[in-house]
Amino acid sequence: MEMNEIKKMNDEDLGLESARVRRALFNLKSQVVTEKIKDSSQFGKMRVELARLLTEESSRRVAKNPPVSRKKVAKAPVVNKIVVKKPGAKRSDLKKLEAGKLAEGKKVMS
Repeated sequence: MEMNEIKKMNDEDLGLESARVRRALFNLKSQVVTEKIKDSSQFGKMRVELARLLTEESSRRVAKNPPVSRKKVAKAPVVNKIVVKKPGAKRSDLKKLEAGKLAEGKKVMS
């Protein structure tokens, strides 16, 4: 089914068609277990068709109820601190430095 055919469908038909395609995909999966499938390319075709149907459903849902824009919240200014971990440095000193509890003048060294 082409996208222009899908766009012409009403919402109810779109839901019924997506349910039909899901059921057909399930039947294909169960046929793999029970018997051989003649055309294994049907899996991809069904998944593409289902994706088209779900995309159209989603775009219609968004068109009816546009997303509410969120207020932008001002973030706190970030202070750029460069911490170079020396071999043998204590983890507690690094954590204190990150938390701002370590004195500014103290160096983190081994």
